[in-house]
Amino acid sequence: MMGTDEESGRRIKKAKERWEQTVLNNSLRSLPESKESFTSLSGISIDRLYLPHDPKRGEYHRRIGFPGEHPFTRGVYPTMYRSRLWTIRQYAGFGTAEESNKRYKYLLDKGQTGLSVAFDLPTQMGYDSDHPMAAGEVGKVGVAISSLKDMEILFNGIPLDKVSTSMTINSTAIILLAMYVATGEKQGVDKSKLRGTIQNDILKEYVARGTYIFHPEPSMRLVADTIEYCSKEMKNWNSISISGYHIREAGSTAVQEIAFTLANAIAYVEAVISRNLDVDAFAPRLTFFFCAHNDLLEEVAKFRAARRLWARIMEERFGAKKGRSKMLRFHTQTSGVSLTAQQPENNAIRVAIQALAAVLGGTQSLHTNSMDEALALPSESAATLALRTQQILAHESGVTNTIDPLAGSYYVESLTDEIERVALEYIERIDEMGGVAKAIEKGYVQQEIADSAYRYQREIEAKDRVVVGVNEFTTEETNPMEILKVHPEVEQRQKSRLAKLREERDGSKVKKSLEELRRETKKDTNLTPYVLECVQNLATLGEVTNVFREVFGKYEGGRIV
Repeated sequence: MMGTDEESGRRIKKAKERWEQTVLNNSLRSLPESKESFTSLSGISIDRLYLPHDPKRGEYHRRIGFPGEHPFTRGVYPTMYRSRLWTIRQYAGFGTAEESNKRYKYLLDKGQTGLSVAFDLPTQMGYDSDHPMAAGEVGKVGVAISSLKDMEILFNGIPLDKVSTSMTINSTAIILLAMYVATGEKQGVDKSKLRGTIQNDILKEYVARGTYIFHPEPSMRLVADTIEYCSKEMKNWNSISISGYHIREAGSTAVQEIAFTLANAIAYVEAVISRNLDVDAFAPRLTFFFCAHNDLLEEVAKFRAARRLWARIMEERFGAKKGRSKMLRFHTQTSGVSLTAQQPENNAIRVAIQALAAVLGGTQSLHTNSMDEALALPSESAATLALRTQQILAHESGVTNTIDPLAGSYYVESLTDEIERVALEYIERIDEMGGVAKAIEKGYVQQEIADSAYRYQREIEAKDRVVVGVNEFTTEETNPMEILKVHPEVEQRQKSRLAKLREERDGSKVKKSLEELRRETKKDTNLTPYVLECVQNLATLGEVTNVFREVFGKYEGGRIV
């Protein structure tokens, strides 16, 4: 059999040489190619033509395989979208809890199948809406949540046993998770029945976003606390969503996105294993969050490579035995940084291409950005169009009829292999530095991302990469879009609500629960149950965070203050 395969490979190679010397060379003399070299957005050199790889014994089973089993290259479930579509989410949240609640109900009515909550900057940084540091930021980039009362309003009339909720929160994730659990209890929904995800990925904050509060060590403790707690108490909840999205939005390449994300994931797994928890007890509920950018086929290959590489890491490095422990299940969001303020209608086309890449790549849930997001928070009409983009892909495009439609493409398989190879090189380099925390401390990850962002911007400025409406095909902007604005009264309403809360709650219960949290924070105790008790007693987000600030200190400029 091998002899026959080798003979077939020689015939293909000889036929290619003939084609190049005759047909191709004749064509190039009269019609030269537009560039000397072609590369993907990651800088991977793209060949003119891809042919079958030299056949190797067991290559298909080892590298590609079948959906729903190791190495999961073709998808994490045996039937993928033929049985169940991805969860259609729209990331939303602005102003007060009442306003966001209204938007959630609007989106659910339009056919959204899962909620995705954006929190404002004060909430992300552990400040109540009436704190001086929150001035001017309340409700601006997400919904303001300062207490359990806000969370109850946010989900008023939305049965938490019927929806899946994703919450994009990191430094204060343990507090928002507790508020969600307490809100479920108020609705009569036990925490074991709650479905959804808390982002809870602090490591990428130090390299990509900056919404960290504490030193990495206590921050990692809080992450591990929630993962351990959820593995025991909330079997249907994803305790972390390890995010490559923000790494990509900061300027990384597709290869760096999966390399640095998986390096972070390795650190989280190691942190939880160090608590003597078996990897198969918590790994099935680890999830990931990736970006879908413009380079359609590179993005498809990226998702396939990430699945295969994670399965390999979990099996070979951590000894995972359960199939679900080796699955890389992921949410995708289309690329916000790729959207342009110029000719914003073009963004609808960009989003459609990016969403297609996510679906062809086998995503488990998807958010499609609205075309006006380069200008402001999404309007209702723009959010509806983004939602319809997913629905048209799901029901009209035909791409859901078969599993992994691009498998076997000579180009896609080659690109999948190359992305996996280079990503693994990055991970090995990070291992040599002592792990991702050390690599971040040395500035290695940040510098790699910055260098990639700089190269990409230089390519745009030199017009080596065309961005329609920005550096080519520009027009005079005459019809600015109507955009959503958050009214300044939002901040005052939030302050009034907090004042009323502090006046009416049982102050002695709040004080007692915060003191108990303070004592346990100084020990090695899992803090999740104590945070839950605090929020149930109506301690505010800022008050709980202040306990952590007192014990852990704040982390600014690379030092604890």
